[in-house]
Amino acid sequence: MKIAILETGVPPEGLESEFGRYTDMFMTLASREAHAYAVFDAQSCVFPDDPGAWDAVMVTGSPAGAYDPLPWIEPLKAFLRKAKGRTRLVGVCFGHQIMAEAFGGRVEKSDKGWGIGLHTYDVRARRPWMGEAAPEEVAIPVSHQDQVVAQPPNTTVIACSRFTPFAALAYDDQPAISFQFHPEFEPAYAARLIERRIRLGHVEEEYAELALETLEGPNDRDVVEGWVRRFLAP
Repeated sequence: MKIAILETGVPPEGLESEFGRYTDMFMTLASREAHAYAVFDAQSCVFPDDPGAWDAVMVTGSPAGAYDPLPWIEPLKAFLRKAKGRTRLVGVCFGHQIMAEAFGGRVEKSDKGWGIGLHTYDVRARRPWMGEAAPEEVAIPVSHQDQVVAQPPNTTVIACSRFTPFAALAYDDQPAISFQFHPEFEPAYAARLIERRIRLGHVEEEYAELALETLEGPNDRDVVEGWVRRFLAP
């Protein structure tokens, strides 16, 4: 398969050399060996000319907000609308949010504050790409302050929590899925992001320390990785 990855952000300074870029994490998530990849710099408004020429398009995370007045946000939404029904779409975190905005939902900075650490989500709906034994809940690393607050039309909530009601969406009118959580993040990388936010004063230290402890527990990244890989399967 040919997969286009829209790079909408990069790891903070000092972390890329240790963990790679988000595009590297996405290739691992989707199976680096199974597909041919090309990376497009979405922040420079570089997108595939023909979405239908690609078997799938994946949208990475970003420090930007889907509602920010940046010169590349509206072109990215326009590209996603152009791609609708012509290729498979997969979005994670910012990718989840920008897809929701492009297809009629709404994203805001949540008054609940930062979601960090390992969060557990109820699996509320089943799809064939989830396999025959989809669990009742999944625990996945998270790192976000923005959230989808209005569900896009023609979507089904696949996973949710009290903190994040629209944590995973399946689109009913096109082959598209998206996740607010980060199945591509190693717990060690999620921990480094928390430690950085402590240093910058972005999160309260006691709350952050509790979040760091959760990352030491078992997670279901392999489960969601399987979802993504089966969704992308021809």
